[in-house]
Amino acid sequence: MALFNQSKSQEETKKPNIVVGLDIGTSKVCAVVASPSEEGRGINILGIGLAESDGLKRGVVANIDKTIKSIEQVIEQAQMTSGHQITDVVVGIAGDHIDSLQSKGVIGISNTDREITQSDVDRVIDESRNFKLPNDRSILHVIPQEYIIDGQDGILDPIGMAGVRMEVKTHVVTGLQTAIQNIYRCVERIGLNITDVVLEPLASSYAVLDDDEKEVGVALIDIGGGTTDIAIFEDRIIRFTSVFGVAGEQVTNDIRKGLGIVGTQAERIKRDFGHSYLNSIINDDLFMIPGVGGRKPIEISKSYLCQIIQPRLEEIFQFALAEIRRSGYASNLGAGAVITGGSAMIEGIEDLAQDVLGMPVKVGFPSHVTYSGLAPEVQSPMYSTGVGLALFGLESAKKSRQMNNIITNDYQNSPTAKKDGWLGKFGKIKKALEEF
Repeated sequence: MALFNQSKSQEETKKPNIVVGLDIGTSKVCAVVASPSEEGRGINILGIGLAESDGLKRGVVANIDKTIKSIEQVIEQAQMTSGHQITDVVVGIAGDHIDSLQSKGVIGISNTDREITQSDVDRVIDESRNFKLPNDRSILHVIPQEYIIDGQDGILDPIGMAGVRMEVKTHVVTGLQTAIQNIYRCVERIGLNITDVVLEPLASSYAVLDDDEKEVGVALIDIGGGTTDIAIFEDRIIRFTSVFGVAGEQVTNDIRKGLGIVGTQAERIKRDFGHSYLNSIINDDLFMIPGVGGRKPIEISKSYLCQIIQPRLEEIFQFALAEIRRSGYASNLGAGAVITGGSAMIEGIEDLAQDVLGMPVKVGFPSHVTYSGLAPEVQSPMYSTGVGLALFGLESAKKSRQMNNIITNDYQNSPTAKKDGWLGKFGKIKKALEEF
């Protein structure tokens, strides 16, 4: 029996570390299957699934059955392209129900040598959760901003330092409980397990921002189908998050109404001929739009279409600028802004954003992806969240394994290891991981 277990364990260790990012958006549902690269830098894209989404409104589930159908479709595609059975997923969440706030926590250091440990850090972060939260909301993320030890502020990593009093400032992201529960219901109804629920702009930042941008200050603007998500970084720490419900879906709707066509035609025209900045159009090409109800096709110009698209995108960037100013970090963005999401593929969007925001702007594409497997297929802003969710999941799994190794090694060297035996050891490791 022991030999069988050892053989089984060896087989399991040979399996690649697979993580699946599931981006459930208003206009699309996307699944990205990834594993760490052999070089240890970046990820390999093993499989992709993509389908239209018809069950969400402004990032929130509005029709469970339609959402489940879209998720089933992309999971089947992802399993087929990757050759792996999918059981666990890291899911993104957005919607204008997302809110954020700043909080504080304070504890005393009770160790005899006054040395701050990981346990103390966990305690002070937990203390920052102790504030009055409406009954219909849940905490999604608690992100430390800085630690203050005996009045000394600006500390990013307090472990190993000495002190008697430790404070923490945290950025807390919350969401509506029912919106979160409906995401769980849709995913679990098809037999999948959710390992993490991640705020989508935070996930996208893993894919499109580099450490230098995060250090000098950058605003990430992720324009999806139903929501526009904003995340601001400085000193490599996320400082501010915001979500508002004006995005690519409104652009498509404007085209539909302005040209008198159906929604699917409007989306295709936006994707194939759309331009967002009138001053940057070089060749004002003409193209045909289909007539409705047997009417003759109509010929329009790219500049005419741009006059429909540009006002709505200007409005989105004006909202984004207002949120950036509200954050208090508008003057700290040395790297300017990075635009990503499906709507970032509209031509001329960099020029328009730079004109409205008054700062350097670039379009963000998924990075940290090794050029093997299906890497070329995800080199588009529309895959930023899916790739970011996979990166987030792999990093979380890596941290869990490291914590497991630390606990195991510490316990094996402890005087009680022999006394407790393997069963007792497993119980202590499991308990410690749950607390972590």
